[in-house]
Amino acid sequence: MSRAGELLTTALPRAGIRTLLSAGDSSLLSPARSADEPPLTTPRDPAREAARRELSKRMYHENDPSLFQRALDAFWDWLGKLFNAASTATPGGTLGLIVIILAVIAVLAALWWRLGAPHRQPTSSATLFDDRPRSAADHRATAEAHAAQGHWNQAVQERMRALVRALEERALLDVRPGRTADEAAAEAGRALPAHTDRLRTAARDFDDVTYGGRSATEQSYHRIAELDRDLERTKPQLATSSATTAPNTRQGAAE
Repeated sequence: MSRAGELLTTALPRAGIRTLLSAGDSSLLSPARSADEPPLTTPRDPAREAARRELSKRMYHENDPSLFQRALDAFWDWLGKLFNAASTATPGGTLGLIVIILAVIAVLAALWWRLGAPHRQPTSSATLFDDRPRSAADHRATAEAHAAQGHWNQAVQERMRALVRALEERALLDVRPGRTADEAAAEAGRALPAHTDRLRTAARDFDDVTYGGRSATEQSYHRIAELDRDLERTKPQLATSSATTAPNTRQGAAE
């Protein structure tokens, strides 16, 4: 290549080189020749292939953006086009679109605050107690400690466990580690029929907090604590009481 060709190739932008090559001008790629020799011309296709090989060298791509940068630029271009299209279709243009987006975010935040984080519903109810045996007094003390700190979820759980453990200690319920809150409420309701509805409500509060992803309240804790105290003062209704009363009545009538 001639000295003039070298200077021209150095100064000429890549787009200019491609334009000359596409037009069939390959003089920049031709070797230097004397003035009395006829010029050489290269056909368009070989010239294009030679230019492609030349421009594919690494030295021409040292400052090219990385793959991540190109993907990021493409994403922002797509997002900008989407935003422009949405603002065009929205009443009020860009300002109207911003107001709608903020309103949607506010609604989602309110739902999240009201309902809490979503939780997967369990396929079956888990058990009340873990593998560590604790007395009703231990569960009550733990429940009161949680309530004093305003941890109502833990307070409700521990108070329900204290209630069931107390019934087991009074032999109103059989000691069964795998018992659920619903099962405990149903069994206790047969021995204490006056409190059947309140027992079911307490079991439902326990399940909602423990497995339903809901938050307990101070009222729900005091409701279970009051039920726990009332059950301590309630005498059970034994199934044999009616059977023993009837023979005694018939005996008294005979005398």
